Amino acid sequence: MIMVSTAPQYWPRLILAFLLTALLLSPGLAHEIRPAIIDLKIGENLRLTLTMRINLEALIAGIGSEHKNTDDSDRAAEYNRLRRLAATQLESGFKAFLPRLLAGSSLRADGASIKLGLIGLEIPEVGDTNLARDSIIRLQGFPPANSRTLEWTWDSRFGANVLRVDGTAGEELYTAYLQAGQSSELIPLSGIAAKSTGDLFFDYLAIGFDHILPKGMDHILFVIGLFLLNARLSSLLWQVSSFTLAHTLTLGLGIYGIIQIPSTIVEPLIAASIVYVCLENLYCDHLTGWRPLIVFVFGLLHGLGFAGVLREIGLAPDHFLTGLIAFNLGVELGQLAVIAGCFVAVGIWFSRKSWYRRFITMPVSLCIAFIGGYWFLERVGLA
Repeated sequence: MIMVSTAPQYWPRLILAFLLTALLLSPGLAHEIRPAIIDLKIGENLRLTLTMRINLEALIAGIGSEHKNTDDSDRAAEYNRLRRLAATQLESGFKAFLPRLLAGSSLRADGASIKLGLIGLEIPEVGDTNLARDSIIRLQGFPPANSRTLEWTWDSRFGANVLRVDGTAGEELYTAYLQAGQSSELIPLSGIAAKSTGDLFFDYLAIGFDHILPKGMDHILFVIGLFLLNARLSSLLWQVSSFTLAHTLTLGLGIYGIIQIPSTIVEPLIAASIVYVCLENLYCDHLTGWRPLIVFVFGLLHGLGFAGVLREIGLAPDHFLTGLIAFNLGVELGQLAVIAGCFVAVGIWFSRKSWYRRFITMPVSLCIAFIGGYWFLERVGLA
């Protein structure tokens, strides 16, 4: 009789196979919270047109950028109801929301408020509900004659936004990523106020770091999983180098549109990578020859997740390279901060103790694997 081996070293691969099967058979529900893209066009006679590309359902439901995805909010049920509405039904809900939108959209000329009015609304019909539906809102206003500067602020409850300002001839005057509630710089109506390369670099450096600490809990747990296998620096260096090389590659390819995979596939697989790495920690106490290769493959997935974030920010073409480098560096600094925290918390104190693996590596890996498993099931709609 032929016996099928169920040796412990095979269990991580069996678990990963189960997770991949569940991903293929199940729909995703949660949507990542993305910044609104706001294009401000200065037209003839100083006519100002604001075109907003937004997740209207999240806006109406009151889910802002304090959440990583819609299922993290206690308003998730309302969001899921709204995203299944036909375009005409959602438009009715928008009409009730419009006064709040106008009150929270502050455009000022020389410090004086500009009255904005709705001139257009485009809501796509319900398609694949696994994907967020982007709606287009157009507002219009006129500043007082002889105005010299503009300033934009969006209500912090509406989340982060990317502001891009074009002049009458279509020239780019200003672009910025604005955190929730943050005001733009003063934008001259008669000239270019584009940020310097240095300012843009530090903006996107902060965005990359912020995507790890504090918002990237899944990436944080993955890095902790790498640390837990073996706290020796040589072991960690091989894994982190492999992970960094991989996510840098797909971040670059993803932001330039060469490789694009829907977040409904990428995000569950990132959760699956956490489960695999931590389960392997339970059955292996050293760095195997193929572990860096496995980490490299998972790094490709994480890089696609990073690329999705940066692509949604809506970088102007002139800023792609600066934003890409700065964002990636910010991600690296965030990961190094996580690793440094692990060393300070347990590595330098306990890693050489005989009980380190039994009382730290194994129980912590098991806890993280359970969290990753729950996230996976949640992201494919099974939890």
